[in-house]
Amino acid sequence: MVLRWLKRLVVLLLGDTQADRVVPPAGYTARLSLFSAAAMSFLAVFAMAMSLATGRLADRWGAELARTSTLRISAPPEQMAAQTEAALRVLETTPGVKRARPLSDEEQRDLLAPWFGPDLPVESLPIPRLIEIIETDDGYDAAGLRLRLSAEAPGAVLDDHTRWRRPLIAAAGALRTLGWVSILLIAGTVAAMITLAANAALAANAQVIAVLRLVGARDAYIAGAFVRRFTQRALAGASVGTVLGMGAIAMMPRADVAGGFLTGLGFQGLHWFWPLLIPPAAAAVAYVATRAAARRTLRELP
Repeated sequence: MVLRWLKRLVVLLLGDTQADRVVPPAGYTARLSLFSAAAMSFLAVFAMAMSLATGRLADRWGAELARTSTLRISAPPEQMAAQTEAALRVLETTPGVKRARPLSDEEQRDLLAPWFGPDLPVESLPIPRLIEIIETDDGYDAAGLRLRLSAEAPGAVLDDHTRWRRPLIAAAGALRTLGWVSILLIAGTVAAMITLAANAALAANAQVIAVLRLVGARDAYIAGAFVRRFTQRALAGASVGTVLGMGAIAMMPRADVAGGFLTGLGFQGLHWFWPLLIPPAAAAVAYVATRAAARRTLRELP
């Protein structure tokens, strides 16, 4: 059984000289098959890169936001220092809080700079004091912490980033799903284009097929010739498109802090091997599509 499948694979890849004469080696069907496979594979590389990049982005956003919280203290100027000290004492004795520190005036100025400019005099304005909270892996009891803060520092408001984290992670997950759906649509488009090309080739060679039947050729033999030729074309076109797509991805800017998503659209580490699955997948799609189209068309031919 294994040897028989290996023999079929070798014949599929290398071809059968006698049977392949049935299929025209050139023409618009050949160009259509090569171009559609190359173009769709090129797009599939980008769809795969987007899916993997958004997956990494969702993981990073989830990990970073889940480990940090912010405490905002809004109080009259004469009470700001006392409430800040009280909040810090509560945080120091809260299980699950690894570290807590108030942001300096420079850090708060940097946070407000995108909206108010770099020269905002935060030290002379009634701006709430922010305390950064770093959590342990186990985290803390947010409800219990809010109750303690309401008693010790009434002006303190805890933001555990839940309302920020969930929409961001949901958006990244939706983009990742969209990328994989795009790959499925690309595979369907390849199948449709290959099917159209195979049907056109079969219809154009109807007289040749009729002669072959007269001399004793079986439909399985004729269909096999078309299946091999179109599978080889899809494999060749997909290989070219995949290489071009990987080259384009490699030339994109690397990820940085300022634009982690737009500059991080690419592959990392072993993810570079994922696009190598596209050519054999395109060949498999072409094999199934051409086989179904050939059998259906041959049954319809007189």
